This record gives sequence, C-alpha cells and structure tokens, in this order.
Amino acid sequence: MDATSPLPTRLGVVAAGGSIPVAVCDAAQRNGIEVHVAAIKGVADSDIERFPHSWVRLGELGGLLNVLKSAKCKDIVIVGAIKRPDLWSVGVDFGFIWHLPTILSLTRGGDDSLLKRVVKFFEGQGFRVRGAHEIAPELLAPSGPFGRISPAEEHDHDIRRGFALLDALSPFDVGQGAVLSRGHVLAVEAAEGPDEMLKRCEALQQWGGKKRSGVLIKAPKSDQELRVDMPVIGPRTVEFAANAGLAGIAVASRRVMIASQAEMIALADRHEIFIAGVDI
Repeated sequence: MDATSPLPTRLGVVAAGGSIPVAVCDAAQRNGIEVHVAAIKGVADSDIERFPHSWVRLGELGGLLNVLKSAKCKDIVIVGAIKRPDLWSVGVDFGFIWHLPTILSLTRGGDDSLLKRVVKFFEGQGFRVRGAHEIAPELLAPSGPFGRISPAEEHDHDIRRGFALLDALSPFDVGQGAVLSRGHVLAVEAAEGPDEMLKRCEALQQWGGKKRSGVLIKAPKSDQELRVDMPVIGPRTVEFAANAGLAGIAVASRRVMIASQAEMIALADRHEIFIAGVDI
C-alpha cells in the first residue's frame, strides 16, 4: 500500500504483543478513524481494552475473520510481536481447518516469505492491509541521534559495515539485526530473535574491557514486507544492548519503528549509550 493513500475512516487492528498496537489505535483515534481491535488472547497487552475490541485465540482464524467483517473493517493493520506458533496448540476453530492447506503453505520458508503470504491471504479475503506506519508515522525512527549521546567517529566504520552486511544478507531472509565491534561481526540475528542475539554478545564482549564498544544495527531486508514486518526497537532493546556492553544502536531512519520512545531515550541516556537514525 502506498503510504500516500488516504487514511481509512474505519480500521481493524489485529493486535499481537507489545506497545505498538496500542500506539496505532491511539494515532487512529487522533485522526478520527474508528477502530475495532481483534486482540490475540494471551499475547496482546491488556491496555488494548481501552478501544472497541474482541479477544480471539491465535488459532481462531474463522473467529478473527468474523470479528473484522462484523465490525465492517475493510482496512486492517496486523501489528505486534508474536513467536511462530505450533499450529496444533493454538486452539483451532473451523475457519482454521477450512483454510488449513493455505495455513500449511504459510509455514514454509523464512519469516519474510511467510509474512508476504499472510498479507496475500488477508487480501484474498477482501481486506486492504495497511502498515502501522501509515496510520502512525510518528512511530518511525527519525534521522540523527535520539538522546543526549551521539555516535563517535570510532563507531562510523561499524555502522557502515553493519548496514552493508544486512543488505548483503537480504536475499537469504536471515534477520533484521547485527552486532559489530571494532570491525568484527559479533552476531547476526537469526531465528532466535534480537534478544537472544544480544545475550550471545555479552560473553563475546568481555575481551573488550570496561569501555563500551560495538553497535547494534537494525534495518529491514531489501524486499521486506514493511506493512506487517517493519523492524522495531524499544526499551527492551536498550536494556539488552546495555547488558551486552554495546556503545550504541543505529537504525535505518524511516524504516524502523520506535516503541515507547520517551522511555527508550531516557533509558539509553541513563546507560550512556547512543541511539541514532541513519539514512541509508
């Protein structure tokens, strides 16, 4: 969907975990958009109940479609954090069984190919899939440093090398993050996710002494489906980066979303690490 398309008057929000779904609903209401949330039970934040909502289990595909159609939501946003589930442990309904061949096809391949098929599935059901950043552009990372700490000249090489690395890995659908320190690639995000990647870096950084070094790089893959899978950083990212002894975080400006921005910046300032948006 072109980000310049007119905003809808009514929006369905399929809400998984984290603060971004709530931020999208708040932004929609500020813009006069009526929302109805299909909140994933056991995953979505309880704060989502501030908005018109229905709770559905992850396996209730028929129930999810009925919620969105009953609320007359032609436009939808699919947003929030969720782990790839075990298909047979999610409380399936008849709609899940009805669409089982399609669902099984979704599980093949990496995350990016999966999410592209998810978008295609909902479009096939008559919905228009919008990106969270279309509804709430203020969530997008700006260019430049966010807090009082800026990257030093010594970090420039790691930042440039990190973005080049992620770009080169894009065809392999590997991940959205990497950690580099003094020119060394410490870690690349794979199926374990960014938190576990940063945990691995804690031991690897011990040889560096007490001074913080290294940068977490976050950027989408070159052909990533940004409507449903734009990279996100937030306070949790800062905590893990600080624990790993990193000097900072560099993200692709306007192509990464920021969760709980004020809290994240305050935390980064407290740990004395930088966060910066980079134009790539």
